[in-house]
Amino acid sequence: MTERRRVVPVLMLAFLAVLCLPRAASAWHDRTHVAIAWAAGFDRWYSAAAPDVAKLKYPCGAYEGKNHYSHNSAGEPVTPELVSSQVKQYDRADDLEGHLYGAIIASLAGYRKLEAAGKFADYHLVYCAHYIGDLSMPLHNVPYDAFNKARHHANDGIIESTAFRDAAEIRSRCYTIEIENDDDLSREIARIGEISRQLALKMKREERNMSSREALSQAVHSASLFRAVLLYAGRPLMEEDGLFPGTEKAER
Repeated sequence: MTERRRVVPVLMLAFLAVLCLPRAASAWHDRTHVAIAWAAGFDRWYSAAAPDVAKLKYPCGAYEGKNHYSHNSAGEPVTPELVSSQVKQYDRADDLEGHLYGAIIASLAGYRKLEAAGKFADYHLVYCAHYIGDLSMPLHNVPYDAFNKARHHANDGIIESTAFRDAAEIRSRCYTIEIENDDDLSREIARIGEISRQLALKMKREERNMSSREALSQAVHSASLFRAVLLYAGRPLMEEDGLFPGTEKAER
């Protein structure tokens, strides 16, 4: 009984620690993630927030959470080489820096592997959609320092209340990205990661949050990249016309 009493508190402490992870690792709130996936033309857009939900369950948070950010404590520019080096860290809990960039490539590889085997593969694309959404959230590309901690939650929700209404604008502003191989993908991940990192540094210098226009522009980067990834994966896009479901009534 004594040994059992010792084990229970230890497990409880571990569980509580995992519950703390989502706050440090979440990026954009649910509606923003969903709007980005819809704007990209993903037919499972409604599941794009699910990877954050998965982090709630022990031990998922310890493993999944590190896929959602790259803290880059060294303050180095995001390069294709950095992106590629992170792939092997996917779903690992022992990487203190996080490996968002590699998670994008690894989740897409998971999709393609199951798809080639004739198995249900869509959930890998759901994770990929979420990671690409995280890529454009500036504070997921810099150290989780005092500024990041103080501003993170507010910046996650900059366009949350208007995300569904803004989804059509995000879609209309998507730009063309050509991806023919994983080297192209690494280069585009690095490009957007560096844009996001530079915005985070600017926010810190100016001691401010993103503006709603900046947040929308960031979301456009994610939607554009995910659209390119869907095409690279041979995934048909949804129809381009129309507003986000449910917003038609709100507009009347």
